[in-house]
Amino acid sequence: MSIKARIGLVCGGQSAEHDISLLSARNVFQALDRDRYEITLIGVSRDGTWRLMPLSQDGSFPSRLSDDQPAVALLPGGKGRFLVDIGDAKSETTSFNIDVLFPILHGPFGEDGTVQGAAELAGVPYVGPGVFSSAAAMDKDTAKRLLRDAGLPIAAYVALTDRDRLPNFMDIVDKLGPTVFVKPARMGSSVGVTKASTAEEFDAAAKAAFHHDQKILVEEYVQGREIECGILQLENGELICSPPGEIEPSKQHKFYSYDAKYLDPKGASVLVPAEVASGTARLAMDRSIHAFNALGCEGMARIDFFLTPQGELLVNEVNTIPGFTNISMYPKVFEAAGIPTSQLVGHLIDFAFARAAKVGGR
Repeated sequence: MSIKARIGLVCGGQSAEHDISLLSARNVFQALDRDRYEITLIGVSRDGTWRLMPLSQDGSFPSRLSDDQPAVALLPGGKGRFLVDIGDAKSETTSFNIDVLFPILHGPFGEDGTVQGAAELAGVPYVGPGVFSSAAAMDKDTAKRLLRDAGLPIAAYVALTDRDRLPNFMDIVDKLGPTVFVKPARMGSSVGVTKASTAEEFDAAAKAAFHHDQKILVEEYVQGREIECGILQLENGELICSPPGEIEPSKQHKFYSYDAKYLDPKGASVLVPAEVASGTARLAMDRSIHAFNALGCEGMARIDFFLTPQGELLVNEVNTIPGFTNISMYPKVFEAAGIPTSQLVGHLIDFAFARAAKVGGR
């Protein structure tokens, strides 16, 4: 009987995407092969505390995080060792070990290089891109600069910080057109994203975006279809790009908002594969790999595009920990490509081990 790899599945988190993380982690948990993996669930509360998550009585994923569970900490240099705080200073230190960290943490304090850095310091293999690419992709301003410098087409935008004086809306119109999208620079799942066509809407949109981040982006409105491709890196380094899928928001939603994604069951349709010309599909796949490499990504990513009526294909975002919910594009496009989620997560773990062995034999 082979020894099972011990997986530390980390979910929840401090960002506004906490609940989305739990939905994603539930699906990853269900997809992990119990013959190959022993799973320890670690929930990150909204205040940032890492806690053990006991399974439900039937062995299923728990319905919620609990604040009365022991806090845990990943030990720097511990090669995957976690220390457990059992609240008794007189007792011996309790600990457990994992072989690989699988972070399903969307947004800041998880997808932005922070957890990846903790794993690097701990000397434990981890799933997904590294510190730099995670941080670069999370900051949409930085990502767009790197993509643009790599020769990839992007939408026009302006970046603003909370130290800047909010520009006059007419000055924005002169640069970006009469309608814009305002969004936090370092957030996902369409959190804090607002469409604005008047000065009043622009001021309110900027205020909403600054509620989530100290830097925001104001982007030109691109009329087009939302096309997405997934990238998977195998343990031998080979990159597999899925054929594109398409997100089609329903008519009652102006764009693919948070409500359309997660609150309205009929808010959008996920079309896999996307109904696009073969040349467009091939271009999307080529540009996905180009974008993946431009940001130095490893392991996995989802690349999002706008496809205009004129056939222009603009890179919108690179997501380094894509969603794994029931409606998420990343697992759906790979399932359509013949890689079910159980195999997909297995490949991600295999790459984590292979990368760690290559860079230091951890």
